[in-house]
Amino acid sequence: MSIKTEFSLLISFLLSIFFLASLFFCQGIDTKKPSMGVINAKIWTGNSDQPWAEAIAVAGDKIVAVGSTAEIQLLLNDNARIIDAEEMMITPGFIDAHVHFIEGGLRLASVQLRDAGTREEFVRRIREYAQHSEPGSWITGGDWDHSLWGGELPAAQWIDHLTPNNPVWINRLDGHMALANNLAMTKAGITADTPDIKGGTIVRDKNGNPTGIFKDNAMALIGQVVPEPTQQQKDSALFAAIEYVSQQGITSVHHMGSWEDVAIFERNYRQGKLKTRIFASVPISSWEKLHDRIQQQGTGNPWLRVGGLKGFADGSLGSHTAAFFEAYTDVPHDSGLMVNSTEDLYQWISDGDKVGLQAIIHAIGDRANHLILNIFERVARENGERDRRFRIEHAQHLSRSDIRRFGQLNVIASMQPYHAIDDGRWAERMIGAERIKTTYAFRSLIDAGATVAFGSDWYVAPPIPLLGIYAAVTRRTLDDKNPDGWVPEQKISVEEALRAYTIDAAFALFEEKIKGS
Repeated sequence: MSIKTEFSLLISFLLSIFFLASLFFCQGIDTKKPSMGVINAKIWTGNSDQPWAEAIAVAGDKIVAVGSTAEIQLLLNDNARIIDAEEMMITPGFIDAHVHFIEGGLRLASVQLRDAGTREEFVRRIREYAQHSEPGSWITGGDWDHSLWGGELPAAQWIDHLTPNNPVWINRLDGHMALANNLAMTKAGITADTPDIKGGTIVRDKNGNPTGIFKDNAMALIGQVVPEPTQQQKDSALFAAIEYVSQQGITSVHHMGSWEDVAIFERNYRQGKLKTRIFASVPISSWEKLHDRIQQQGTGNPWLRVGGLKGFADGSLGSHTAAFFEAYTDVPHDSGLMVNSTEDLYQWISDGDKVGLQAIIHAIGDRANHLILNIFERVARENGERDRRFRIEHAQHLSRSDIRRFGQLNVIASMQPYHAIDDGRWAERMIGAERIKTTYAFRSLIDAGATVAFGSDWYVAPPIPLLGIYAAVTRRTLDDKNPDGWVPEQKISVEEALRAYTIDAAFALFEEKIKGS
């Protein structure tokens, strides 16, 4: 049975579903008489004390009671709106614990290369996009995946003759390497003499000339000359993102981005245009700015909060930049790289923690995860006990001895299950049969007492929670080659996956008392 058929069956099973997109489950009865009720439903509450209910009562913008249909009808005012769910299933609104929200919106209008399965198709799509582009405008986005055509990295020479008037800067789908054409490299002043920079790589041919591929920190060499989208373009991207995720039942997102993104969110919040609740994280090196802001105005309001410090330990598996203890199986001389030094990461995390800020750190390879766990443990020991909720974003490839440390240290594993059924097509080729046993270790982490929060990493992967649930429960890879699941011992249940997209994702934000259940 194909993944598409299985996904359709999951949708039928989980959701005949409509989502009450703007509402929270909460305890207690509001003093205001409930003005809306949903009855005759199958409601998964996310509350272990009362996991299922038939009906809910709504007052204002909050769900104030759950219970039987008869119980809820008694609470409603005389003019209450009543919705008969006809035994459809209802869950709390989904929370995507890791998105790049504005970039995701921008990607909706960019060249689409994610499923380009051959070199020829990759080139064809760029040619067609260039034909409809204004001369001089940049071609960006892309999200290509070279594993689909055998692993050969694209090169500028593939597309230079098709894009003589348009600089090109198109990312691999993981965002950790990108391809520039020669026009883009010329604008950036890139030559054979341009040195690599710390935490990044310029891929070169046998003569030392750049091929057009830039990895991790080296991507800034091109990125610094790419024009910023206009305010109007960013606003449009935000509205497109809100519309897209709302169609997937997502009501809140954890945004990983910049202070510039925060300004966009704030402007649209003031104009009453935010329809998705946003928790924004900012670069960890700016911890003092975040602390000053919180001291002056707090973390925000129910629609927009700014409160996390996002940092990077390493790169990605697909770009061979995730940091491992041992070399890659397919590139024996390479074990990945650290994007930032452990000294810098320790200092930023410790300084932010001393003033009560939450650290949210990207780590993919087993060495990167180990080093971040070490830093978290050291900081907690040095700075004293408090409710930190440190997070590791992705936590993809773990040493067996580190899995239990997530639970012991109360570190949240913020993971993206779709990556498992995507990377599962080729990960073993890159890191071997032994290391994949603790890759996307959902089952092992939960059994070790860790909190697992799920998200998508959109724009990198689609922000579709149902597809993420499917991935976590079945682990059937996108190529249909693992019908029993890739690393099947790491499967989890539907309810565990639902928790990761609701109450546990809310916990990762310190918001479990107002949403997620």
